[in-house]
Amino acid sequence: MEETSELLKQRKEKVQFLKARGVDLYPNDAAVNDTTGSIRDRFADADNEALALITDQFVIAGRIMAVRNFGKAAFINIQDRTGSLQVYIRKDRVGNDAYALFKRFDVGDIVYVSGTLFKTRTDELTIEATAIRLLSKSLRPLPEKWHGLTDIEARYRQRHLDLIMNARVKEVFHTRSKIIKLMRDFMIERDYLEVETPMMHPIAGGAVARPFKTHHNTLDMDLFLRIAPELYLKRLIVGGLERVFEINRNFRNEGISTSHNPEFTMMEFYQAYATYEDLMTMTEELFTFIADNLFGSLTFTYQGQEIDLTRPWERLTVTEAICAHSDADPDLLEDRDRATAYAHSLGLEVGSDDPLGKTLIAIFEAVAEDKLIQPTFITRYPIEVSPLSRKSADNERFTDRFELYIYGREMANAFSELNDPEDQRNRFEMQLREREAGDQEAHEMDEDYIRALEYGMPPTAGEGIGIDRLVMLLTDSPSIRDVILFPQMRSK
Repeated sequence: MEETSELLKQRKEKVQFLKARGVDLYPNDAAVNDTTGSIRDRFADADNEALALITDQFVIAGRIMAVRNFGKAAFINIQDRTGSLQVYIRKDRVGNDAYALFKRFDVGDIVYVSGTLFKTRTDELTIEATAIRLLSKSLRPLPEKWHGLTDIEARYRQRHLDLIMNARVKEVFHTRSKIIKLMRDFMIERDYLEVETPMMHPIAGGAVARPFKTHHNTLDMDLFLRIAPELYLKRLIVGGLERVFEINRNFRNEGISTSHNPEFTMMEFYQAYATYEDLMTMTEELFTFIADNLFGSLTFTYQGQEIDLTRPWERLTVTEAICAHSDADPDLLEDRDRATAYAHSLGLEVGSDDPLGKTLIAIFEAVAEDKLIQPTFITRYPIEVSPLSRKSADNERFTDRFELYIYGREMANAFSELNDPEDQRNRFEMQLREREAGDQEAHEMDEDYIRALEYGMPPTAGEGIGIDRLVMLLTDSPSIRDVILFPQMRSK
């Protein structure tokens, strides 16, 4: 702290020196023609003989990341959005006055440089400055040993510094942007319409989750930050927009972990005249399309584990997954009491009155979920945990639903949609009983949505894909905080 205070003092003294000489510390008239990346791309292979024939003045702007002084000359490294480039500043080239001001610049300052190109004896492409000026004075010193910090939360709390100091972090967020663009291109190519639906809902619906609550003063009514856009997107299907998708935020008042953030990004989409099985095929096509564009391959490494997206992906029912990864007998999974006893033997807190379907999912999450490393579709979810899914035609205890797992994480959730308004009302009522029994995540009754279904919704399938988790997977990031620019943090 004492070192930082002394550095701050020194920088403030430099500010006074520059002000006294009429230097504008924060001008806004710089016209920048080039980037460090564009210069490297064009001239990385040129030799000094070729560079000497170029009379153009190159103009860049960026942050000083390093300074090496040699009395009447200095080398600095300038970093902009495309990378970094070395600049050589000579007193007799930029002039005595400009050089005297430059000597008061610091690492972290943002500067404008113009000059010509040459290569040093070590073959490093360099701008020889003909002019340099200050664009923004950095009052605080950059961290000298940023990569050595043991408190990783400091990186998330001060993402601006993390981005300045860590090229890998920038790369992750460039990749995130590319992934979202690829998803959007994929959907639009298949005749999906991108839409926007409300972020504030009068009823928290579309998923089984606990919402954030707010209040609108003018209307004097409580509203909920959306936990999912599902019920609004399906209203659009009723209205005749037969293929829709939305990429946007959801908010769930739940715990924070390496794979959970209360504010997260999803793509949710719905297609009329399709089934959940159609969406399994489409999901394989989407993920392989993204991977092929990113890597030129369907195999990549995540946290030391090779992931192979080659189609077709494995498909298991919930019961099959449990039996494959435990000593459970398939017969006991058909009986509530025996399933409850087995869950208790695993140390799970399930009630003796809990419906069989909820107990099955608790067992599945305990014994199978983290074993699903390669892409695996889990199907045949119990009706008790699928309040918006269509019943399976061959067994009404289950629904036409899948969840996609990769590296033990849920990546997507999809189902053939329930479009029978009477059945939907019954499901909501079942959820209300769950709420009365103390389940704060159970779905509420939504009369307006049922009314929409009564106008007739075509047979439809829908899916939600967690974009943050997908970016984690495709950038080899261990925590969801690594792929969200400003993750939610506990107050200091």
